[in-house]
This record gives sequence, C-alpha cells and structure tokens, in this order.
Amino acid sequence: MSALLQALDVRRHFAMGGLLNPQPPVRAVDGVSLSVQRGETFAIVGESGCGKSTLARVLARLTVPTSGTVQFDGTDIASLKGLGLQQLRRRLQFIFQDPFSSLNPRASVATLIGEPLETHAPGLSRQQRREQVAQMLSRVGLRPEHMQRYPHEFSGGQRQRIGIARALASGPDLVIADEPVSALDVSVQAQVVNLLGELRDELGLTLVIIAHDLAVIRHMSDRVAVMYLGRVVETGPTDALFASPRHPYTRALLSAIPEAVPGQPRRHEALRGEIPSPARPPSGCRFHTRCPFVQDLCRTSEPALTPDAGGHATACHFWPEIAARHPAPGFVHAGGRGATAEARLALYRQAVDGRIVQQAPPQSPQQQPSQRNPA
Repeated sequence: MSALLQALDVRRHFAMGGLLNPQPPVRAVDGVSLSVQRGETFAIVGESGCGKSTLARVLARLTVPTSGTVQFDGTDIASLKGLGLQQLRRRLQFIFQDPFSSLNPRASVATLIGEPLETHAPGLSRQQRREQVAQMLSRVGLRPEHMQRYPHEFSGGQRQRIGIARALASGPDLVIADEPVSALDVSVQAQVVNLLGELRDELGLTLVIIAHDLAVIRHMSDRVAVMYLGRVVETGPTDALFASPRHPYTRALLSAIPEAVPGQPRRHEALRGEIPSPARPPSGCRFHTRCPFVQDLCRTSEPALTPDAGGHATACHFWPEIAARHPAPGFVHAGGRGATAEARLALYRQAVDGRIVQQAPPQSPQQQPSQRNPA
C-alpha cells in the first residue's frame, strides 16, 4: 500500500495572552509525524487534551499548521488555493464529533446532503441530485422520505448518519472522523461503528478515526497511534500494540480497559499526578512526571519515536528493559480477543441492522408444557 496522507513534523501552537500580558503558546500538536496508507483504517487515541482533535483538523486542513507539512496524495495541502483546494475538499471529508451542532438546523436533509453534490458535481440536474441523496440515505440506513425533514426531527444516531451521508456525498478517498460516536448513546454507538466499517469496505475508503474508546479502536482499526501531550509516543499495527504495548503510557491506557484475558489475573497500572500544561511541557520525555519507571535520562533527553522491523514504533529510552523486567499484562491475545470482547463485538454485529436477539433461558422440567394424551 502507498501512503495517501502524511504528516511531517507537524506543529500547531495557539498564542495566549496579549501585548501587555504575553504567555507561552499552547503546544496542542508539537512535532507529529505519521503516515496513513491507502485503504487502511488508522486510529489516533489518547486522553482528553492530548491534541488528537487538533491534529485531525490539521490533517483535514480545517486549520493550518504552525510548522511542518501535511501531504495528501503527494501534495502539500497548506499551499492549495482556489480550484486545488476545492478538489481537496471533494477527496478529503470530515465527520464532526457533535451531530447536534454540526448540521444547519434551518436546512433540510435534502439540502444538507445535496450541497456537496451541487458544489462538486455541478453537471447534475436537480432530479439527479435528489436521486443521489436518496441513495446516500439508504446507504446509511435512513429512508428516502427523510430528505424533507430537518435535523431537530432526528435522534442523535440518525443525525450522525446524516453527517456521514453528507461526508460521503462527494465520493471522497479519505474520511477523517473526530470522535464519531462519543456524543451518542451507548445503545446506538455500535450501529454507527459498524456502519463506518461497512462503508469503508463497500466504497474502498481510507479512514482516520479519532477516539478515546479503546473498544472502538480495537474493533475497526488496522493501525494505531497513541498521543500524549501533543506527541505520538507509540504507533503500530493494532493487534501488536494491544497484545504487547511498549510505552508506559500505552500500558496504563490499556490496563484501564475493563476486560481481562481469561485465566490470567489483571494488573492495573495506575498513573500518578496530573497531565502537565501543554503551554509548559516538561523537559526530556513529556511523560516522565507520571511514569512509574522514570530514570534520570528521561528528565533531560527526549526519546525519538523509533520503529522496529514490523513497523511498531516507540518513544521510550528504556522500553526493552521495562518489558523484560515488568512484562505488560496480556490485554488481548495476539491476533485475537478475550471472551468479553468477543461477546461485545457479537452485539456490535447484530446491532448494525437494529436487531439484538436475546435467547430465552432454558426451561426447567417443571416449566415444560404438559403433554396431554389425545382423547
């Protein structure tokens, strides 16, 4: 696979204070490099405030980086203007986190989904656009007659489906979804997750998913990047990262998942202290103020994100020694999942069409219906 999207030493800083009260800038994204291969699902995960949503907006050119470059299909997107920027918007779309505020309440569904078609396919007639809108609604699990309604007439899950249909209307190559299910009720999260996975396979999409729900990440991603305080601290194939996390921060994140490998005791790796301010990040490794394995070198020297032969990269000076002396708990089997996760994913698969089958408990002999002899 070839890289469709690349970020090279991307930084996004936000100025604080003013002329009379200058403050250090907030380093929301501070030196991130990553690549997204064509056809894969790439996940970015981390705590709230780690910079993952800001990075998503930089990757989609909703905001420009302070420094560094973002390349889409080999082109620096920060330099695009006019027709070049319009073509980028057709090929790269964004699904926003909040389906309640991302849709214009005064526009009908037909207008919301038809607007990208009107912009990027001006040759379509009005009737052809309506037919395309009806097809997109059917594709995301809504009915064509919904196109005359307005956003306030739909539930949160239905609004997010409208947002997905709007993002897919222009026929993009890459879709970036910023926390696509975090604002939804748990009962509909699985349906939206499965919908994104099915559309990815059906349309050949490349997906970048921003999330803090590790179950979602484990379910649908091919590779994962873990962010902490504006930096990527670990990245690699999803199975490898979940089965054998290397960075102490990744180990702590995964140990918080309420699921144990059957037959093995679960050890929770708690973190101490609070996240430092992104305006005043600590020297050396940014995680050293909370790391249970910190050493003197961590306080003065920042580790590089170093990959191995399998593409699993870690920004930690001492991860081999930590792994040897303190093996990470078995969060999942390599290439597999625990029994709890398998049961949850079975519900995910059933929820895609809105039906969850519940099996009745077996009846005791006393509860069995009596058999009467025919007269």
